[in-house]
Amino acid sequence: MCVEDVEMLVNNRLRGLKIGGNFEDALRMEVDQANSSPFTTEIKQATPPKRFSTPFFTCFNGDSDPESHLKYFKSLMILYKTEDALMCKVFAMNLRGAAQDWFHTLPSGSISSFKELAYVFTKEYTSYRTIKKNPDHLFNVHKKSDESLQDYIKRFKAERANIVGCDDQIASSAFKRGLPIECELYRELTISPCQILIEVFATAEHYALWDDDQIAAKKANQAAKLASEENCKRRSQP
Repeated sequence: MCVEDVEMLVNNRLRGLKIGGNFEDALRMEVDQANSSPFTTEIKQATPPKRFSTPFFTCFNGDSDPESHLKYFKSLMILYKTEDALMCKVFAMNLRGAAQDWFHTLPSGSISSFKELAYVFTKEYTSYRTIKKNPDHLFNVHKKSDESLQDYIKRFKAERANIVGCDDQIASSAFKRGLPIECELYRELTISPCQILIEVFATAEHYALWDDDQIAAKKANQAAKLASEENCKRRSQP
């Protein structure tokens, strides 16, 4: 069953369950909802596999990316992905707070598969979806004038880690582009442009150590200069 079929099936079922009825019927339905389950009878009556132990989950509270949570859930339940009823029940168990309240607003018997549950879940929390960054985003990362080379490397790696499937060649080009032209590392990477990304970072780390040594030496010289000036002032005083 494709996504479009799931969407049509769920929407039609929800629409059919909500049509008609007066105020008393609506109130009775609301009370019944609180005491019932959105799952069909088939899912509710299904028994878990023998020796199944519920994994430890970080619960979903309704304030984070639903797609990331679904991937996280599926990875922990990968051994039981064919157990549709089990997937539905365990997923409902790790909802908390507002997400748990939302789950119980689903009409009774409206969910007959994990695909349907995943569809209504992502649809409900679509506004919390994280906008995925494009690899070209790395070309916007530049070394700041007051930033050490080591800090730039860390910041660039952190940005790259947030981009799924980032090409190494693009990352290498973006890393070099973010360096000031007068930087010695920029010159090195220009002379040896065929390095793979891991080699680029290795070269950068060597230059970062040299850069840190220069910064430390500069600070030591400044401190010595200030101390010398203070001594001269003391000697000049009567």
